[in-house]
Amino acid sequence: MSTAPTLELADIFRQYGPAYRQAHSLPLHQHRLMHAIETCRTPELGSVVEWCDHCSYAHTYYRSCRNRHCPKCQGLARARWLEQRKAELLPTDYFHVVFTLPEAIAAIAFYNKQSVYEMLFRATAETLLTLAADPERLGVTLGFFCVLHSWGQNLHFHPHLHCVIPGGGLSADRQSWIAGRRRFFLPVRVLSSLFRRLFVEMLEKAYAAGKLEFFGDLQSLRDASAFHRYLAPLRKRKWVVYAKPPFGGPQPVIEYLGRYTHRVAIPTIGCWRSKTVTFPSPGKIIAMAASPRK
Repeated sequence: MSTAPTLELADIFRQYGPAYRQAHSLPLHQHRLMHAIETCRTPELGSVVEWCDHCSYAHTYYRSCRNRHCPKCQGLARARWLEQRKAELLPTDYFHVVFTLPEAIAAIAFYNKQSVYEMLFRATAETLLTLAADPERLGVTLGFFCVLHSWGQNLHFHPHLHCVIPGGGLSADRQSWIAGRRRFFLPVRVLSSLFRRLFVEMLEKAYAAGKLEFFGDLQSLRDASAFHRYLAPLRKRKWVVYAKPPFGGPQPVIEYLGRYTHRVAIPTIGCWRSKTVTFPSPGKIIAMAASPRK
């Protein structure tokens, strides 16, 4: 039984990339990224020939681009990351907590990824450390790690932070371990409220320092009064924070996150009856206008 060929991201870039780059103004780093994926493991990057002096068998390996966004180059890096995280696990219960940015903030993040992502990490860390250290909560020094996801299951831009957190921490004198409640880590409403306040404060400081840029539908936010009106409703809305013990222990959660730490949104498409692909405006995810072959 023959195996149907797969349609890789590189195939899409080679076929539709030139027209897309001509139709849209892309940053230089995106041009370089697309070119790296297009040429990965092709003669353009050169090759290494292995030859057996006993049977004269020769095999040619084409060089990899080693770009962190390239689906072909990240398998080994992912395996190493998983082993490192698993080696850090403690013999205790763990919790899986996700901090999500509201859609209005995600719109700002789209044009200010580095600044907003830094705020997301800092606000999340401060929220967890502050509440865990509160004597009325756990009163511990907490340790955890976070993984950023910039897109959701529907492949739309959706920045959120996954955190894997032990159910306890070190006492104030760092001499003993204090375990939290097994089925309840920290109040989600309190996490959400503090996260919202810290993040909005950081966003306002970044705006005042001129570190944010606005384009397209958000150009009006260059005016300070418009920016503050934009943020006003967000101070009252509930920000989504998801928290519950990971099913089956922390390792399945780490393996789940590992599938995305060294992977792009569409690594392998599969075989399609039609290869019609639509590239919308820059930043939007690629939409496949085809159906999978049965």
